[in-house]
Amino acid sequence: MKYIGIWMDKEKAHMVTLKGEQEAFETVFSELEFFKPSGGSGTKTAKWGPQDVVQDSKYLEREKHQLRAYFNNLAEAIKDADAIALFGPADTSEKFRKELLKSHKTLAAKIKTVTKADSMTDNQVKAMVRDYFSTEG
Repeated sequence: MKYIGIWMDKEKAHMVTLKGEQEAFETVFSELEFFKPSGGSGTKTAKWGPQDVVQDSKYLEREKHQLRAYFNNLAEAIKDADAIALFGPADTSEKFRKELLKSHKTLAAKIKTVTKADSMTDNQVKAMVRDYFSTEG
């Protein structure tokens, strides 16, 4: 059996692959741009500050496409897994699960858990995945 645990956020995904007694660790980066739109036509001393209109929808749409590409890269990397566990802060792991349900139904069926987990070191991620699959399987 090949078990894969992934700790992920928008910036990167740490994948731990367990197969028998072998353990592999890999990091996949998202290449997601972090948008910090700033504007300001007008002077700094203007009474109500800069008067630019920032098109949030444009940035959000771009982020959505970049996330989809990131998720497809991850799906390709885990396509031969027998069981998958997703961990991470915020809701990136839940978004990944939803993308798998939509685009990769066979992989989505292999997801055993989606759990919230704070930032961790590489060794903590490995230990968490080992612990999860030792109690699970």
